Amino acid sequence: MKKWNKIILKLTLAVTLTTTSIYIFAPWEFALYYFTRLPPTIEKQVEEAISQDLDGIIVYIHKSGHAPELYAGGWHDRKSKIPAYPEALFKIASIAKLYEASAVAKLVADGKLNLDGTLAHYLPALSERIEYSDQITLRMMVKHRSGIPNFTDQREFDWADSSLDVLEMVLDKSADFEPDTDYAYSNTNYLLLQKIMTQTLGYSYTQYIKEAILAPLGLTRTFFSIHEVNPEELMSGYYIGYEEDLKGLDQGYVASAEDVGRFLRALNDGTLLNEQEQEIYSSIYEYEHTGWVLGYSSIARYHRDIDTVVIQFTNTTGNDTVMLTHIVYNRLLSILQH
Repeated sequence: MKKWNKIILKLTLAVTLTTTSIYIFAPWEFALYYFTRLPPTIEKQVEEAISQDLDGIIVYIHKSGHAPELYAGGWHDRKSKIPAYPEALFKIASIAKLYEASAVAKLVADGKLNLDGTLAHYLPALSERIEYSDQITLRMMVKHRSGIPNFTDQREFDWADSSLDVLEMVLDKSADFEPDTDYAYSNTNYLLLQKIMTQTLGYSYTQYIKEAILAPLGLTRTFFSIHEVNPEELMSGYYIGYEEDLKGLDQGYVASAEDVGRFLRALNDGTLLNEQEQEIYSSIYEYEHTGWVLGYSSIARYHRDIDTVVIQFTNTTGNDTVMLTHIVYNRLLSILQH
């Protein structure tokens, strides 16, 4: 516990310094890199990404009618000098919302949930502690139109402390806006949806996702916590300016790039959801996502124009790495489109 308390303090300082540097120092080197000549192959671009100070990268590409391609570069674990490998597990962060929105769509189609049911109806114990709970519907929460404050934006939230009661941070606080009058991304929405699914089912929503989504697709490399996996298989995560490996922090879903890619393909081609479920899903959520937690940044997208799924995992955060990872991704995509 003392070790993690020290890590939390150091990371809090590092994140503060990083946020300051983003706004004061323009990342001109990344702008220049964006316009440099593209390498001829995906493999060369992966190698090039490592030269831009990313510790490690995994890329999964699946073009319809072709076998999936997997690439990796840099370090899986830089302290132990273990090279990155494509089959490694990775913390996928908010990409998990695609799985949970899919679960909501299935439960709605099955008559177990009602998109127009209110938060107060499903979680009456919180009705007096979340403003407009009697007006906020499941549909609004899935679509981030509830106005419920985002717990990751609260002053007391700390990305490095997974022991915090994050829901308590937003209870009894004023709404960001009246329900369905605006959009604001809020992790609290999905935390509440998890609770609603679990309560409605009578068992954990994660078990439902395993049975209704993972098992039918044969996804055996997707998990809900670092405690469910062999830590040696989990790619290390790093924050610039901080030497500690961050993979010991429990930060939600863990999966391989191939599992995420197969899920995303199934979500987009109709394999995962039946016609009714697909219609519901299309009305409530998107078909791609990014993810970010300390040490781990991810992008999962399906490109309809080239009928290709592209998954990118990078295990370095801090400074301007969010911008860098998107530049790397766009360069990969440009290679694929040519």
